[in-house]
Amino acid sequence: MKKLITVLCLSSLPLLAHAAEFSLKSADFADNGVMKKVLGGNDKHNLSCSGENISPALNWSNPPAGTQSYVLLLTDPAGAKGLGVTHMLAYNIDATRKAFQQGELSKGGDFSYGTNTPGTQSYYGPCPPAGAGYHHYNFVMVATDLAKDSLPAGLTHTELVAKMKGHTLGSASLIGRLGN
Repeated sequence: MKKLITVLCLSSLPLLAHAAEFSLKSADFADNGVMKKVLGGNDKHNLSCSGENISPALNWSNPPAGTQSYVLLLTDPAGAKGLGVTHMLAYNIDATRKAFQQGELSKGGDFSYGTNTPGTQSYYGPCPPAGAGYHHYNFVMVATDLAKDSLPAGLTHTELVAKMKGHTLGSASLIGRLGN
């Protein structure tokens, strides 16, 4: 009987560990759900970008032990005809932070922006090309052991990933879809 209880207890450990998984969510859309147009980009030079460039609300929980800061990547892997588009790089996000309110990433704040594909240091909302159907926008929150403010502002996606090598503790992701 003692062996049976031990086996049952040990077999339930993966279920307990799974309950405390690092996760990223949004009140504005479900994972793999369709985002409202208001969250899309607004670019007068691109007729497909007719949203309001309002960043979605995001919240995360259960970060890995030892997290000192976060990095948030927003990419469209199918953008630019398959070459990918980086819509936003936000980093030097304090480990005590657990959420961004809707619109907060659009305004900047107590974190640093990297340089996105359009060449700006800001939030560039999802902007699928006309007639392309739905694109998948990947929001990836990476927990790091890097101290807040240890990375310089303006890094490109490639530069940021290189600086994070050896410093990542885990990640959580969320996909939002937008199309026209």
